[in-house]
Amino acid sequence: MPDRANLVAEVHEGLLQAGPARLEFTRRAYQMIPRQSRPRILDVGCGEGGPTLELARQSGGEVVGLDIHRPSLERLRKRIDEAGLSDRVRVEVCSMLAMDFPDEMFDIIWSEGSIHIIGFEQGLGAWRRFVKSAGFMAVHEGIRPQGHLPPEMRERWHGAYQNIKTAGEYIEAIAAQGYVLVGQFRVPADVWWSEYFAPLAKRIRMLRERHADDAEACAVLDREEAEIVLFKKYPDWYGSSFFVMQKKPEDAALHNAR
Repeated sequence: MPDRANLVAEVHEGLLQAGPARLEFTRRAYQMIPRQSRPRILDVGCGEGGPTLELARQSGGEVVGLDIHRPSLERLRKRIDEAGLSDRVRVEVCSMLAMDFPDEMFDIIWSEGSIHIIGFEQGLGAWRRFVKSAGFMAVHEGIRPQGHLPPEMRERWHGAYQNIKTAGEYIEAIAAQGYVLVGQFRVPADVWWSEYFAPLAKRIRMLRERHADDAEACAVLDREEAEIVLFKKYPDWYGSSFFVMQKKPEDAALHNAR
C-alpha cells in the first residue's frame, strides 16, 4: 500500500500547472493593470509557475514565485532556466503566512487559487503593506453562486472552502481592506473541466490499473474521484473569478476606515 499522502500527491502532481486556456485568463487579468516599466511582481502560492512565467513575459519585469512545496519549485526552477528567464524570475520557499518582505516592495501582488489558505480578507489585509502606494493586486479565487448551497457541496466546502463568497461579497471585502476594484471577470466552468478535472479523471484511471489489487489505495482514489462526480453534477458551483484591484494611498485608506 503506498503512503496515502504520497498517493494523493501522485494523483494531483502537475495537474494544477496552468495550461494554455487558464493562461489566457492570466493575460487578460494582467492587461487590466496600466502598463508599467519593469514592475516587480510577487506570485503568492506559485506552484509550478505557469502564471509566474507568463507574468515575466507579459511585464518584462522581475517576478518572485513563492510557495512551500519544494518539488513544485524545483520543477519551476527548471522551467525558468529552459525559458531563459533566470535573470528576471526567482523562487522562494516560504509560507504565505510568514512573508517578511520590506514594506512597499512590489508593484503587483498576484495570487491564483491560493489566497483561500489564509482567507480572502486576511490575505488582502496582511499583504497590503508589501504593495507600493497605488500598486496593484490580482486574485483568482473560487466564487459561490447566489442561491441555496446544495448539501453535498456544503459538506465538500466545510474544510478549506467554507468561507467561499459570492462575487458581491468579495467586492465588498476589497473595498473594506483599502483597495479600489479595477475590474473582474469570471472563468467559466468548462475551463476547469478541460484544464483540471478531465486530466484528473485520466490520472485516476491510470492509478486504478496500477493499484487494482490494493483495496486501501482504491478507497483513496474513490475519494479523489468523488470530486469529479460533484463537478459534473454541480458545474456552476465550481466557478471562479479574477479580481484586479489597486491599493488606495494610506491616507485615503485610513479615512475610509474611520
